[in-house]
This record gives sequence, structure tokens and C-alpha cells, in this order.
Amino acid sequence: MEFDLLDELIPGENRQFVTDGEGPITKNDNAFELCAAFIENGEKFFSVISRYDDVLSDVFHRQGYKAGDTLRLILPFLKAYGVTNQKMIEFSRSDILLVPGAKRTMRFVRELMQSFIVSTSYEHYVNAVCEAIGFPFENTYCTRVNLDSCKIDSWEENILRNYAKEIASMDVIEIPPNAKRLEDFNKKDEETIKRLDEIFWEEMTDLASYELILEVNPIGGEEKAAAILDVCRRTGIGIEDTMYVGDSITDVEAFKMVREAGGVTVSFNGNSYAVRNAEIAVLSHDTVVTSVLAETFYKGGKESVLELVENWNLEYIRKMGYVHEYLVKELIKVFPEKLPLVVKVTPENMSEIAALSSKFRKTVRGEAIGALG
Repeated sequence: MEFDLLDELIPGENRQFVTDGEGPITKNDNAFELCAAFIENGEKFFSVISRYDDVLSDVFHRQGYKAGDTLRLILPFLKAYGVTNQKMIEFSRSDILLVPGAKRTMRFVRELMQSFIVSTSYEHYVNAVCEAIGFPFENTYCTRVNLDSCKIDSWEENILRNYAKEIASMDVIEIPPNAKRLEDFNKKDEETIKRLDEIFWEEMTDLASYELILEVNPIGGEEKAAAILDVCRRTGIGIEDTMYVGDSITDVEAFKMVREAGGVTVSFNGNSYAVRNAEIAVLSHDTVVTSVLAETFYKGGKESVLELVENWNLEYIRKMGYVHEYLVKELIKVFPEKLPLVVKVTPENMSEIAALSSKFRKTVRGEAIGALG
């Protein structure tokens, strides 16, 4: 793509682009991978807590808890297993897996319009991603944490390691369709939820490391919506002129706010939480599709994006005239035989698209990460 030609193409519209990090830009789940690397049986440990997070945020709607708070629940355990700020930085830098095309897409959209990353991930990882793709860290919102500020004794480390082993030995909770109360779960999962409640909200509260759970505020759920509002204050651009791209439960509140305000919401390889709350679903192993939608949004607004999605083929892309030929050629180069699925989510196709997207995301990000909320 020849970005130096963009000045000739930009019509001067006032729109902005905001995206989640993990999913639309990278294949990682940094918190999951940190646990896997540093905590004994850490993959299972994280999966159990992540599903517990889904239960508290999406089923019980527990007051004071939001989607993405997994990232504060796991911090005492990372501390107990010797993780430091420097280790988080070094691990993040060495572990970045970009979605193909992501570096080009983020450069492209930033040339088009004001662009921001709003991510639940820890700041160490988001900073590393910004270094990798050449994106300004000051245009990001992420979870601030200082592990080194917390000091714990060896006896507390042992207590936390024993809790970690107990949590990792639990089965991942199965959430029944339409579950709303504890009694809606099977007996085993009901006991798991009760035990996790005891560990996190009763037994750990006297530990020194509990300050990490109390003080860290992950950028998930309503915090992502608040971050977008702050973006609007910084840029002076309205929510209705915002395109937001996300993929998981932490994006639901952002999707709802942008969609209700008249902006564009895109689920990129999203799980069922994302697909059910976004207006457009993309299933793609390359982000060039995001570039196409972003350029159409910038030049034609939301109605043009929806028109393109409802007529998703190369002939119509060229007929509309919003997407530069360089980008069309890149799209053909990446997808020489068939364009990826890009579809408007409706009440009629929502379940089907959610199932397809949930399955597809596992082929892009792996079975374990793809199954996380």
C-alpha cells in the first residue's frame, strides 16, 4: 500500500477509529500466557478464573465487578510466582503474535483518521505491541499495574501457591443458556462458584497482595466505554462518528454505547459475546478487511459501511468507489479465491454467526485462547 497517496484521497471528514488490542490486532491473550509461563498448571488456572469472570459479570451482574476483572484477580498469584514488572515487559516483548496485516492496517487507519487502542491488557504488553507496530502509546488505554509496589513474605507466597493449585484443579464452569442465578448451575459448578467466592472475597482479603485486587482497575466492560468517551473528549469527535472493533466480553459495553449512538461496531473474529452486541461480524485471518471497512467508514459514513457489508463482493467494493485500488489489490492478493465472511448481524442470523465466529476464532488464536470469554 502506498500511503503517500492518501493525502489525495482524504475528503476531510471528521471520524475516528478505536479498536481493542488482543483479537483485532494480536493473537495473544497476554494474561493467559503470563499465567501459563509462570504459574504451575497456569493455563487451567487462568481458564477457571476467566469463566468465573464471565459468571460474575454477565450472569450475576455482581455489583462492583465487571468483565475483564480477571486481570486483577490473577495478580497476587503472579506475584507469588515471582513475576515482576521487568519480567512482564520482557515476556510481552518476546511473545507478540500479530494478526497478519495488523501492522499495515494500524498504520493505514492512523493515516486516515485519529486512531486509538482501548485494551484490557496490562500496560507492559500494550507498550510492547505499540513498539512492534509503530503506534503511539499515548493513543492507548490499558490496565495500569505496578507489581513491584507490592511486597509479600514467603509464607504468603506459599498460601497463594496452594490456592493456585486448588483453583487449577477445578473444572471450568459450564454456563447454562439463560442462566441468571446460582441455582441455575449444576451442583458441581455451583460448589465451584461458592468456593471461588470464598477464596477471592473472604479468605484472601487479609493478605498483603490483596491490595493488587483492590487497587488495579482493568479497562474492561464499562471502563472501555468510559475510555471511548475520553477519546471523544480529546478529539472533539462524536461517538456517532466512531468505528469500534472488538472481539470479546470486555467489549460488550463499548459495543452497546457506540451502536446506540449511531457509530459502527465490528466484531473481528469475535466470540458469542461480541457477535451478539456488534452490528457487523468479520471472520478473517488477515486485517486487510478492517482497512477496507475503515476507509469506507471514513469516506462514506456508517450507511456506506452497512451498504458495503450487505453487498460484500469485489465488484461492489469497486462500484462504491470509497476504497482505493491499492487496497482492493491487497484484498485480492490476500484472498485470491474468495473474500472472507463479512456480514451484518441480525436477530435471524445471530446464533449462526456467533457459532461460526466462535469456531473460526479458535483457528486463528488457538483452541485455549479462542475459548476464553
